[in-house]
Amino acid sequence: MSPTSETAEGGRRLVIVESPAKAKTIKGYLGPGYTVEASVGHIRDLPNGAAEVPEKYTGEVRRLGVDVEHDFQPVYVVNADKKAQVRKLKELMAESDELFLATDEDREGEAIAWHLQEVLKPKIPVHRMVFHEITKDAIRAAVANPRELNKKLVDAQETRRILDRLYGYEVSPVLWKKVMPRLSAGRVQSVATRLVVERERERIAFRTAEYWDLTGTFGTGRGGDSSDPAQLVARLNAVDGKRVAQGRDFNSVGQLKSDTLHLDEAGARALADALADTAFAVRSVESKPYRRSPYAPFRTTTLQQEASRKLGFGAKATMQIAQKLYENGFITYMRTDSTTLSDTAVGAARAQVTQLYGADYLPDKPRTYAGKVKNAQEAHEAIRPSGDRFRTPAETGLTGDQFRLYELIWKRTVASQMKDAVGNSVTVRIGGRSADGRDAEFSASGKTITFHGFLKAYVEGADDPNAELDDRERRLPQVSEGDPLAADAMSVDGHSTKPPARYTEASLVKELEEREIGRPSTYASILGTILDRGYVFKKGTALVPSFLSFAVVNLLEKHFGRLVDYDFTARMEDDLDRIARGEAQAVPWLRRFYFGEGDAAAGSASAAGNGDGDHLGGLKELVTDLGAIDAREISSFPVSDDIKLRVGRYGPYIERGEKDSENHQRADIPEDLAPDELTVELAEELLAKPSGDFELGTDPETGRQIVAKDGRYGPYVTEVLPEGTPKTGKNAVKPRTASLFKSMSLDTVTLADALKLMSLPRVVGTDPEGVEITAQNGRYGPYLKKGTDSRSLESEEQLFTITVDEALAIYAQPKQRGRAAAKPPLKELGEDPVSGRPVVVKDGRFGAYVTDGETNATLRVADSVEEITPERGYELLAEKRARGPVKKKTAKKAPAKKATAKKAPAKKAPAKTAAAKKTAGTAKTAAKKTTAKKATGAGSTAASKSAAAKKSAGSTDGADSGEE
Repeated sequence: MSPTSETAEGGRRLVIVESPAKAKTIKGYLGPGYTVEASVGHIRDLPNGAAEVPEKYTGEVRRLGVDVEHDFQPVYVVNADKKAQVRKLKELMAESDELFLATDEDREGEAIAWHLQEVLKPKIPVHRMVFHEITKDAIRAAVANPRELNKKLVDAQETRRILDRLYGYEVSPVLWKKVMPRLSAGRVQSVATRLVVERERERIAFRTAEYWDLTGTFGTGRGGDSSDPAQLVARLNAVDGKRVAQGRDFNSVGQLKSDTLHLDEAGARALADALADTAFAVRSVESKPYRRSPYAPFRTTTLQQEASRKLGFGAKATMQIAQKLYENGFITYMRTDSTTLSDTAVGAARAQVTQLYGADYLPDKPRTYAGKVKNAQEAHEAIRPSGDRFRTPAETGLTGDQFRLYELIWKRTVASQMKDAVGNSVTVRIGGRSADGRDAEFSASGKTITFHGFLKAYVEGADDPNAELDDRERRLPQVSEGDPLAADAMSVDGHSTKPPARYTEASLVKELEEREIGRPSTYASILGTILDRGYVFKKGTALVPSFLSFAVVNLLEKHFGRLVDYDFTARMEDDLDRIARGEAQAVPWLRRFYFGEGDAAAGSASAAGNGDGDHLGGLKELVTDLGAIDAREISSFPVSDDIKLRVGRYGPYIERGEKDSENHQRADIPEDLAPDELTVELAEELLAKPSGDFELGTDPETGRQIVAKDGRYGPYVTEVLPEGTPKTGKNAVKPRTASLFKSMSLDTVTLADALKLMSLPRVVGTDPEGVEITAQNGRYGPYLKKGTDSRSLESEEQLFTITVDEALAIYAQPKQRGRAAAKPPLKELGEDPVSGRPVVVKDGRFGAYVTDGETNATLRVADSVEEITPERGYELLAEKRARGPVKKKTAKKAPAKKATAKKAPAKKAPAKTAAAKKTAGTAKTAAKKTTAKKATGAGSTAASKSAAAKKSAGSTDGADSGEE
């Protein structure tokens, strides 16, 4: 049935999509006969804690949210923040004659549609409406051609969700007990963290090797031009037929691994001197045809990689921007593993090739691209501009980052339907004999492009910043074998091998995909999780593992080796895809994973964790016996023979000797120190740094010793009280203490500075009513205090310089909300691609942060005000939005509100407001909980506490819960 004016006469139809933005766009295409409403994402999920679990469930079900004893039945609850929306959907459905579930056409979208159907319980006809682009024609076609709900996809998604819940809720508590509270483990996030840690281990083990070579500039002796240069630059390739060693010839510990000539500086310089008067000639010219085919259209991971390389976007920011483009009808669905284009899209791309570049750039037949992704996600095209005619970027009216990302997608799509680039690659070898009789051979390579083809429209970026791009030409002089050449210059070049590069977001996404770990559509959230959890931080674009992640990965490798094994995780992905295709059953698979049933389950927990054979080995047994895990050993790493790095509950530190022994030394590690930078020399330097008291002198007034110390909250000065001074009880005496100013340090603070600091608070004067005004330095900075009225000062120096008149002028101004009047921004970054608001960097109570006026995001350890880019700022804001607002704790107030809720009916008040209903519901729930606790006793209380504690691991599996 088509959405025409006749449709409205036939009844009302309710269309449910995920997001309000999508609902608004689709509503404009369907007209008055349709009500389009958003579910606002998931309306139902596994509970985040015992408080959300219905009272009828107890024990393990209450803890896990999954009944592992009865076919792994999940306990689904409507999210507290979605109850009002569910109510609204039910009211709209009551007024409708048909229901269209129009969630995304992937596993997660199919599961959301199923949950909607289960919760709403419609008694009207239900249709599954699917589309991969939001255009007028696509939406109308989707309404006219609905399908049934795909239960196989739902089963596959639910299996993923249950698997990730079991993994996260069983393994995370092990990390809490053995490493640090509030950590998390996850099926894909733990493996991704392991990849980053292993790369850092390689960097730590790496040893640099130095090697030298020669670079010669050779002239043809004739005038040159752009098509025939007069000179070429060639590198020494061989001496007496033996190839000169380059970086690739050394292993990771700096040893030569091939039979090559290793030149040191002295040898290279001696050879250069011996070649000073050598007559050189061309020994060979080898020419080959060059051909480069277009890149396939974007899929999710290649879009993330290229947006990172070319636009500087993080994976999460890329998906946020792409989501907006999709919802507003500019591109097709952005979570896809497919590189296929529909006939409509191919026609649109070919039309623009002809229009913009001419018929010479259009191949005779449309290009097709075979999928490279195993078990590619169902039913989608590649990511491309929407519609049957592509809008050029200029025609879209887009601005900022949405314009840049759309332009990237548009160029890539159009280029995919263009001709190959063709040309020639040339290698020239040049030889000569040195004064001491050695034969030296140099080589140079060049490339010329005779027809640019698709390169006219698009050139792919590279992860290696030194890599040469496809459209880069290197023209060599037109020479022939035997032509004499003069050595115009000969330089001696020293090189050193470099450790393997750290992963960037783009290269980690590529690695995960190549290893077939996880689903590409979840990679953005996985990266967000490992960054937010503190397992990884950024230095520029590089992903650096924290010392904490070393401890976590160490534990998982030693005691849960199979769970973080790359092949194991990939095989699990295969199994989940078999379930999606109906080739395997979910319950038997989950039973083997959790209980290890079957022949493969025989053996100990250790065998299940690290043994060979079946990749499903019994998670429950692994997490039951933790006695073999030595927490101290897991978190200790040798730096030298007598220095160890330890990851403690309050951060990493290095230690020499046993605690409380005479030779014991300990020093904290800087938070932003990369693990491969912790050398023995740096460790010795940190241990040698004085960590005790700095004696500054004697206070002339009291005669007491003044010392400077480094405390938990930073450096401070204090006085040493005489022996026998009572420290507790009614007559206790507290020493005067003061924090150092930001401009001071333990190394430079003087006695005069200390006495000045300890003179605070300073009496500035009194106001006209005689109330005393003091200047004080607090934990959050300098401020004035008058009675209970505090006002912030701009600088610490004002504590000693501000006059009573200046203080009264500050108090005469209206009090600003918060601590102080808004300070000017530290840096302006431009317009946010999501909110469209200007983004600035500000100095806040807890440090620098980025804000667009609506969302605030604190800068991370690896970020600095000076170096932060606009893209990084937008990424931080996007990540903060994705996490959503922090939930307020209201549970303690619920019992007090109970009485109010009960009295309301007695007063015969009108219908309750939504807020009142919510209050009453909260109170009722709280009352039920109290009753249940009294009835079930300590066992239930313990279970509730345990489940509540699990809440911090709730997002553990959330990041890995199938497709986004």
